[in-house]
Amino acid sequence: MVSSRTRHSLFEAGFRAAAATGANRWLAPLARGRGVILTFHHVVPEPPAAFAPNRLLAITPDFLDATLRELAAAGFDLVGLDAVPQRLAEPGPPFAVLTFDDGYRDNLVHAAPVLRRHGAPWTLFVTGDFADQRGRLWWVELERAVARLDRVPLRPGLPDLPARSPAEKTRAFETVYRTLRAGPEARLLDAVAELCGRAGFAPGGVAAELCLTWAELRDLGRDPAVTFGAHTRSHPMLAKHGRDTAAREVAEGRDRLAAELARPVRHLSYPVGDPGSAGAREFALAREMGFATGVTTRPGHLFAGHADHLHALPRVSVNGCHQNRAALRGLLSGVPFLAWNRGRRLHVA
Repeated sequence: MVSSRTRHSLFEAGFRAAAATGANRWLAPLARGRGVILTFHHVVPEPPAAFAPNRLLAITPDFLDATLRELAAAGFDLVGLDAVPQRLAEPGPPFAVLTFDDGYRDNLVHAAPVLRRHGAPWTLFVTGDFADQRGRLWWVELERAVARLDRVPLRPGLPDLPARSPAEKTRAFETVYRTLRAGPEARLLDAVAELCGRAGFAPGGVAAELCLTWAELRDLGRDPAVTFGAHTRSHPMLAKHGRDTAAREVAEGRDRLAAELARPVRHLSYPVGDPGSAGAREFALAREMGFATGVTTRPGHLFAGHADHLHALPRVSVNGCHQNRAALRGLLSGVPFLAWNRGRRLHVA
């Protein structure tokens, strides 16, 4: 199994090779499509610690600013999600949509001023339980538990994983994360809660520290550049649950958000959003529930054919492990996703 450090090094080498050979320029007309939806999570000025397995979810305000400047230089129009159906249906200059998942407080503190300076519209996808300050951000809990522990149990009958140095902690986190993600979500949550207990803290307290409250969201909503979208009630991997549970999660997340903010909620982001978390059933649910769009984390740019698949839209993650111009230009060119998607423009099944 390739480690995340090795994988990110390979990605970085690929970005630099594409920039050096000019592939970003000569393949971009084929790969860029009609536009792109960018995904962000945290925007924070502090550098990551030596052990920071979730660092891919965080960029600096300076890199957000660089992203917006690069979009302008490359000729992208910044538009809101409401404009996507029409922009897909009609030829025109490339467009970019800025989306932020989960509802982190640093989006208000550090991202909003940068976005406002550029006059950029953006969408914040909110998880209801996180705004209630009681949800389980289990990936953060897992990181904090491993940070405190010297040994990490994986499963009964197997020796504990060593976790003394940052390198050992990273390997332990990746092993536990990969193992738990492959199984039922209830087992994942229970296992992370047990690790929190071993590490000396209770699960469920991270949301109050990291996520915006309903009052803060209402204040943010006074900015006309901000659109709010649904991100379910508790952030489950929907495809791992029965249809009734998935539908209830989506509906409750949307209805609570609409009631708290007194505005319609027309867009949905599937939590985690990969093929193992959202597929054809979830896309159909979003369509049946009347959402205008549903966004995944399947990587790719938008093409005209996506106009017929508005509830299975791909996005491009602006990755905190690759905060440099070569990576950014590669992502905006669309070229890396030709290989990733094996030449397919649509990945909607």
